[in-house]
Amino acid sequence: MKRLALITSLIASLIVSASWAADVPMQFNDPAQAARYEALLAELRCLVCQNQSLADSNADLAQDLRQEVYRMVQSGENDEKIIGFLVARYGDFVLYRPRVKPVTYLLWFGPAVLLLIGAFVVVRFIRRRGAQADTSFTEQEQQRITALLETSETKDGRP
Repeated sequence: MKRLALITSLIASLIVSASWAADVPMQFNDPAQAARYEALLAELRCLVCQNQSLADSNADLAQDLRQEVYRMVQSGENDEKIIGFLVARYGDFVLYRPRVKPVTYLLWFGPAVLLLIGAFVVVRFIRRRGAQADTSFTEQEQQRITALLETSETKDGRP
């Protein structure tokens, strides 16, 4: 009986602790602040999940960052200051669209450069292939082709 009571209390404590860990929706008095908050969460990346925004992530760090963004929005900070704070703390990786600067040139322009290099290689390959396929016949081969064409024309009855 004691064992059953122990298991029941353990399960109850797990359920209670899970409910405490749940993310509580943030309450705003001003709809404009709520819209700013949601927009900021959509622009910021979860550092744990990496492919999810702060709004989508269930990670503990994302929950902490959401609370921090909420606190800053409630205190009247502007978006640039909030983003600047998070970038200073976590680096450009926290942004879904990092700013264009020398450190991020490869990220922004790398795909276009690779596409241009690929197009250049394909065009060059096609031109080389066309040049190799344009082989001229030797004099003997040309005479044989002419002879075959003439015999083919006489069999058809055409001049």
